[in-house]
Amino acid sequence: MTAATHSTLFPQVPETPDAVLDGLDPEQREVALALHGPVCVLAGAGTGKTRAITHRIAYGVRAGILQPATVLAVTFTNRAAGEMRGRLRQLGATGVQARTFHSAALRQLQYFWPKAVGGELPRLLERKVQLVAEAAARCELRLDRNELRDVTSEIEWAKVTQTVPADYPAAVTKTQRDAPRDPAVLSQIYSTYEQLKRDRSVIDFEDVLLLTVGILQDRSDIAEHVRGQYQHFVVDEYQDVSPLQQRLLDLWVGDRDDLCVVGDASQTIYSFTGATPDHLLNFRTRHPGATVVKLVRDYRSTPQVVHLANGLLSQAHGKAADHRLELVSQREKGPEPVYTEYSDEPTEAESTARRIRDLIVAGVPAGEIAVLYRVNSQSEVYEQALADAGVPYQLRGAERFFERAEVREAGTALRGAARAGRNDSLLDGAEDLASQVRAVLSTKGWTTRPPAGSGAVRDRWESLAALVRLAEDFEAARPGATLTDLVRELDERAAAQHAPTVQGVTLASLHSAKGLEWDAVFLVGLTEGMMPIAYAKTDEQVEEERRLMYVGITRARVHLSLSWALSRSPGGRASRRPTRFLNGLRPGSAGAGTRGGVGGGGGIDRGSGRAAAERAPAVERKPRSPVRCRVCGRTLTDAGEMKLMRCEECPSDMDEALYGRLYDWRAAQATLLGQPDFCVFTEKTLMAIAEAVPSTEGELVVIAGVGNRKLSRFGTDVLAICAGEAVDGRPEDGVDET
Repeated sequence: MTAATHSTLFPQVPETPDAVLDGLDPEQREVALALHGPVCVLAGAGTGKTRAITHRIAYGVRAGILQPATVLAVTFTNRAAGEMRGRLRQLGATGVQARTFHSAALRQLQYFWPKAVGGELPRLLERKVQLVAEAAARCELRLDRNELRDVTSEIEWAKVTQTVPADYPAAVTKTQRDAPRDPAVLSQIYSTYEQLKRDRSVIDFEDVLLLTVGILQDRSDIAEHVRGQYQHFVVDEYQDVSPLQQRLLDLWVGDRDDLCVVGDASQTIYSFTGATPDHLLNFRTRHPGATVVKLVRDYRSTPQVVHLANGLLSQAHGKAADHRLELVSQREKGPEPVYTEYSDEPTEAESTARRIRDLIVAGVPAGEIAVLYRVNSQSEVYEQALADAGVPYQLRGAERFFERAEVREAGTALRGAARAGRNDSLLDGAEDLASQVRAVLSTKGWTTRPPAGSGAVRDRWESLAALVRLAEDFEAARPGATLTDLVRELDERAAAQHAPTVQGVTLASLHSAKGLEWDAVFLVGLTEGMMPIAYAKTDEQVEEERRLMYVGITRARVHLSLSWALSRSPGGRASRRPTRFLNGLRPGSAGAGTRGGVGGGGGIDRGSGRAAAERAPAVERKPRSPVRCRVCGRTLTDAGEMKLMRCEECPSDMDEALYGRLYDWRAAQATLLGQPDFCVFTEKTLMAIAEAVPSTEGELVVIAGVGNRKLSRFGTDVLAICAGEAVDGRPEDGVDET
């Protein structure tokens, strides 16, 4: 037999304690040698924080300074805890406990419950949704699956922030939290849920932490027992601790100071779950004598990627921004980030798929490429584009679009409506295909206005809205298409995207990409309203969106592409703007009050359907003021509502007779021009004109869908019709742009 060949898969255990320190950079080595007293490691993205803290533990154990059984390392996911245990084993530090907060607390709770309370620990409720549904029913509310998920998440948030049911409404107001339902109603459901658990002698995962805290607070003998067992603590991803986890950590540590925390406030992206960077940022205040080590040598990304990441954070505001880390790349130079502006979303997706295919042909493995977006509903167009390009892909943290429950349910409903045809009363009054789809999907939860919040109900709405948009685009591309034609198209898309795939390109939301990295990253859909997301209202929420984009940028090792589309569909109005977060960073854009005047390189591609777009200088568009409903004042985001200058639900003061005259005039114009009616004016624009009844060119030109070109072409006729005058109906010379 021969000795096993040494490889990175089976690294040799360091022979001596000093050998454990080999290969560490000066700052990582400082972390490894800081074995006493409170230690705070501020570790930027890609700086080797896990390497630093595992070598710290291993060196202490191998040198005999730390006893393995007295060390407790905690993190937030089973994957991270498993990785930490694996690295410690490779370094010869066996016997160290590396667990999640919940796992460590549950182990202690199971051990001490008989002594502290008596009897067996209540059964752990693996899934609380069913009990939440029963609690809601007792409050005379029937919630669907997505509403249940959102209410359950709210209960979890309340518990980890140590908010009791009676205090929940006040906590929502204080934190400006966007609750999925009336806070008073949620408080009632929360209270009933807690009572049901008590009646049935069950506990949930949050109770594991709460009960452990309660026992350690009430029983000093048990607290001393735990502190005698664990004397050295390490906490990874410290920026993500909740108030409840911090309370448990305080009880574990007691009045000692053998605590090492590791984190990066610039990667706090889970505040909606109760995570807060305050404990990390206030660590030196709580521990004045703490050793603070900053890890800023970035081993993951090229200087070009790091330069953009630093520039993004240079524009940040708030407490977390004041503690930002300026990363320094340790890699060789790479390509500049590529900024691409597309006319519409399908073109953005198709071009992205082609660029990915080119990278694969050039030798970049498909598994080392990722497409990252803000919300999961954005995946569908990229699933389709990659399938069309023959590029294998895999989704992370979400089901494929056509496998999502709400999409399957919608498909069944559309299929039934297509079979019933005009015999389905649901379709009464729905003349065009898009209207028929909206009518059918309205029975599945789709509305013209998105629901509040950012939970499962919003995710479901986004999926249904994506089907509505797909129907609108399908009808525009195939005038006269029927519901049966659309169902056939959906089936074909589903079949193409559900073909078995091997390891391929990763499609993932920015949140689910945390902790991962790829050779090439495509950040897509970077427009206002998506990044930052439309429901990020407060300064704190907007800054978290900036941090989320920072996480996305720092996932890239070498290749980084950032793109956005000016309209949703081909031929649509180019009303979108690239994210404000790139102002002053992408070439040609105006600065946004940067600290340090960081600018990005690379240039902007004006993306088209071609594989290689010509470079062109960037043209900065003037930011548009928000369009508000002239009836209720709500900010409008839907293109149709923006044309009307009011919400669909708000009352219309349209002059019906005027609308009829405009409608007939438009039909005559379209016939003379040999173009579809909408090329003259869309119906929404006609309605807006009939509501506004303009009397001057100035009043007409500001109506969405008119503009200077159509004003010069059709303005005289329209103003005459609005004034009640007759027109000859002959168009001016020239061909109008559509």
